[in-house]
Amino acid sequence: MNMCCYFLCFAFYSFVGWAYESAFYTIQQRKFVNSGFFNGCWCPIYGVGAFLDLIVLGEMTNPLQLFFAGMLLTCTLEFLVSWVLEAAFGRRWWDYTGWPLNIGGRICIIGGIAFGVMSVLLVKYIAPFTMNLVLSLTDRAACGLAAVVAAAMLIDLIITIKYMDKSDEKLWYVQEQEKAFENFKGELVQRIRKGIRR
Repeated sequence: MNMCCYFLCFAFYSFVGWAYESAFYTIQQRKFVNSGFFNGCWCPIYGVGAFLDLIVLGEMTNPLQLFFAGMLLTCTLEFLVSWVLEAAFGRRWWDYTGWPLNIGGRICIIGGIAFGVMSVLLVKYIAPFTMNLVLSLTDRAACGLAAVVAAAMLIDLIITIKYMDKSDEKLWYVQEQEKAFENFKGELVQRIRKGIRR
């Protein structure tokens, strides 16, 4: 498989990560959230995380071991990227402060469990499907598509950095995380109490 095919897999995983995060925050905030560092529909941290999983854990066959190893690996990546982004740009693109078992608001147990599950799904099902799909393309088609996607990502990166001073407008939902989790806990307690009364 050539580099164009690998890049297309990376772009696909980045898109899936963006869709997952945006859907999560959109449901949480009850209005559309375009999640992630970029303005476009990709979160490269998920592409990097997916390839780390595949390179480091790709030969692992036991789902339980894969779950915990994937959880550890991807949470480590998330923590490091959070730290680097904050050091470089002075702001956070996610914040789990107030969530259970969080470390500095950079990672938390709920996110870790989600990443563990996603690691199992990736290695067992998503990656083989993606590889087969990409390998069904001709070399010319794969490289042409990769060039278009890479150009779009590069333009998006330039625009994102150029207008970084306006990113606080995009990151409004990050400030709402602690409040959102408190609301979630309150609703959960109310539902449990109603269930007990019945």
